[in-house]
Amino acid sequence: MDDNHNFVTGSIPKKMLNFMLPILAALILQAMYGAVDLLVVGKFGTTAGISGVSTGSSIMNLVTFTTSALSTALTVVMGNYIGQQHPEKIGRLIGGAICFFIALSIVISIVLLTLARPIAILMQAPEEALELTILYIRICGGGFIFIVFYNFISAIFRGLGDSKMPLIFVGIACVVNIVGDLILIAGFHMNTAGAAIATVTAQAVSVLLSIIIIARKTLPFTITKEDICFNKTILKFVSIGAPLALQEFLTNITFLALVAFINKIGLDASSGYGIAQKIQSFVMLLPSSIMQSMASFVAQNVGAAREDRAKKAMVFGMEFGALVGVVIFTCVFFFGDVIASAFTNDAAVIARAFEFLRGFAPEAIVTSVLFSFMGYFNGHSKSLFVMIQSIAQSFLVRLPVSYIMSIQPDASLTGVGMAAPLATIFGIILCLIYYVHMSKQMKRQQPI
Repeated sequence: MDDNHNFVTGSIPKKMLNFMLPILAALILQAMYGAVDLLVVGKFGTTAGISGVSTGSSIMNLVTFTTSALSTALTVVMGNYIGQQHPEKIGRLIGGAICFFIALSIVISIVLLTLARPIAILMQAPEEALELTILYIRICGGGFIFIVFYNFISAIFRGLGDSKMPLIFVGIACVVNIVGDLILIAGFHMNTAGAAIATVTAQAVSVLLSIIIIARKTLPFTITKEDICFNKTILKFVSIGAPLALQEFLTNITFLALVAFINKIGLDASSGYGIAQKIQSFVMLLPSSIMQSMASFVAQNVGAAREDRAKKAMVFGMEFGALVGVVIFTCVFFFGDVIASAFTNDAAVIARAFEFLRGFAPEAIVTSVLFSFMGYFNGHSKSLFVMIQSIAQSFLVRLPVSYIMSIQPDASLTGVGMAAPLATIFGIILCLIYYVHMSKQMKRQQPI
């Protein structure tokens, strides 16, 4: 490996930032990627088409985020092998993962294709948009293998300490998606179907080009035809990834429940929260990039028995994230109405969005602390605890507080927004307790 991808030596802040910034850029592109379909459908399609894309994409996000969590486990195992200086094990690991993700893609595609209608009805898709929602789910479900392998290939490069190649892949997908949307929706007026086809095509082109790029790159491992089979390495990364996948699934379920709570307050509240949710997704980009990069950085150092560097990386992630978070908090808390006005001219909706953002704003600071802990634990393959604390904070704090605040007379969204930082603080407390416990365990295991 070249020095840029070797995390066991050199300046921690420099290497963390060099690795993290491309991940952050990729997440920004992905956030924009998700907005393009709605933007083009809103401009050249129909109102029902907007609903179809919105509801259909929320369902696809649930299965996409859940399966991509398994890819994170692959990143961790690869980082361990590299830190242990055993790159020869990676070929068999990836070979087993290829078979596993192909099988998983086929199963999920069958489920989405056959159950698209009951799923859309369960999500209470509006009657005018029901058939469009079903069509969106079926088209994306049919091409789900490309969505899975898009995340799978990016995870391989992150496991190698290379965050720039995934940025290139998402950049390719963004360009193809924008062009596809303009041609299919604006040009051929295909509405929701055009958005779905453009999404799948973008992922397919990105996967095919990434395979060509991989074939021409010099990698620190080799993979043979014999490696591509169902083997024992699958159990290794699935045992780490399964808790992460379950965590992602349950967390997304709680977000859907939150939407239901707010919808009961009224149309202004529902629309205001929809805008706030878009702003919220951008606020969470930095903490998410810290967590992803932290897992790879820590995994290599754990494999190399450099626990001191792993802990210093975690502290740096907390400090850097919180520092930037203060700036983001200030913008959201004091100028959230200005930001929200970029999405609508409706004063009532802007006011509701600003209500939520004022309660949510502290999350910009505290989430970087929590996600640094989570990245550190994932790098140690402690994904079971990460899952437990995520479920605990979601179901013991976020959902109850959100519900209680939403049923108050003349309910303000500020109280509902506060549920997120309160849940995060609860998660930080759980992580501190587990971190102390884990540190004591590691000290007892050290040779005298």
